[in-house]
Amino acid sequence: MKGHIHILGICGTFMGGIALLARELGYKVTGSDANVYPPMSTQLEAAGIVLMEGYRPEHMQPAPDCVVVGNAMTRGNSAVEYVLNSGIAYTSGPQWLAEHFLKDKWVLAVSGTHGKTTTSSMLAWILEYAGMSPGFLIGGVPGNFGLSARAGESDFFVVEADEYDTAFFDKRSKFVHYRPRTLTINNLEFDHADIFDDLAAIQRQFHHLVRCVPGEGLIVHPDDVDAIDAVLEMGCWTPTVSFAVHSGDTSETAQAPFWRAELIVADGSVFTVHCGDDAAVEISWTYCGLHNVENALAAVAAARHVGVPPAVAAKALGEFRGVKRRLELLGCVGQVSVYDDFAHHPTAIEMTLQGLRAKGGKGRLIALIEPRSNTMRMGEHRDKLAAATAAADQVFWFQPAGMDWSLEGVIAASTVPATLCDDVDQLVQQVVACVQPGDQVVIMSNGSFSAVHQKLLNQLNVE
Repeated sequence: MKGHIHILGICGTFMGGIALLARELGYKVTGSDANVYPPMSTQLEAAGIVLMEGYRPEHMQPAPDCVVVGNAMTRGNSAVEYVLNSGIAYTSGPQWLAEHFLKDKWVLAVSGTHGKTTTSSMLAWILEYAGMSPGFLIGGVPGNFGLSARAGESDFFVVEADEYDTAFFDKRSKFVHYRPRTLTINNLEFDHADIFDDLAAIQRQFHHLVRCVPGEGLIVHPDDVDAIDAVLEMGCWTPTVSFAVHSGDTSETAQAPFWRAELIVADGSVFTVHCGDDAAVEISWTYCGLHNVENALAAVAAARHVGVPPAVAAKALGEFRGVKRRLELLGCVGQVSVYDDFAHHPTAIEMTLQGLRAKGGKGRLIALIEPRSNTMRMGEHRDKLAAATAAADQVFWFQPAGMDWSLEGVIAASTVPATLCDDVDQLVQQVVACVQPGDQVVIMSNGSFSAVHQKLLNQLNVE
């Protein structure tokens, strides 16, 4: 046994991943969280990790060799105060990962406002399919692996690179710790209003990340995105390659030095991938939406940097099983399909709904949305929410308790029928009364949404 680490906030996806990696390295791992709950608790307990409810000082008696502090922990938390007063060694999750795991690895980091989890999962699966046995730490559970983190058996490590801050004692973005050799920046918009004042503040953190990528590395990014171009213009010492989706080939795009996709089926379920003079490869999969085509392009380009031919990556994506809570089909009851999606930003809501709309179907597209993220609760995106749902046929908005503003203005601005509800059980009854055979219902929240998913499926079964 290498030693004992205790993790504060262990049931978060990132910190739970740290726990799994530490256990694989031979550490004794224990952890505390305010709420110990599946699916992360199930993964951790199966790995032999002891979980404790709440943040009690006695959880760290006898003292561990090191406490890894999650970024949800604040001064005033009883466990944090005990660690500081007792002089126990402590560090952040990103710093522990960098020092104990990433320093000898070829790190492939996936960053951006949207699509990090999905693109990281695609990239890890492409490398696995190619026989490279990568390690990974992803903020979700990829269907091809069934767990959010593993050590792997090679020098390659895929990490979802989050711009959120590191810990109460380290306000840099998590991703500056990772020192990637291959960096993907999927997109860049204002988010995390609880810690960033504006987009420029986020761009500054991305600039710090870019400064860490070696000159022999690679930065993959979408073509012609002003916010990302501005970051690279702050200073870039690394080769870059861009990607874009085109509806058809032209002489200009054929000569452009970037990866591009051309849609064969309008919903994105079949498309070709081109790069320079290389032969085009076709990807046919079960996913839809322009955003997923862009995610796939980024993953194929990043995988190419470590030697995976596009033809191999295309075959891998044909067997990609998605990620839990990323447009995950939960069930189909009475010909009503119910999806779960993590969308927590107007752009993500819009892209998901447009993807489902492009997929088609005889029925209607119905959205249930809980604005739960800190940025949403602060009302930062309130003026964009109504327009983000234009692709739906009907929207049910849920007003969470404690939110600082009312969704009534969003309802009034909606161009599609919209309903406001503040009780989950009533919401379920309203949706059940509304749906018809053939409808698609997508539930959007970055939290549990008071278990509305299962309640809806159960009630549809009853009906």
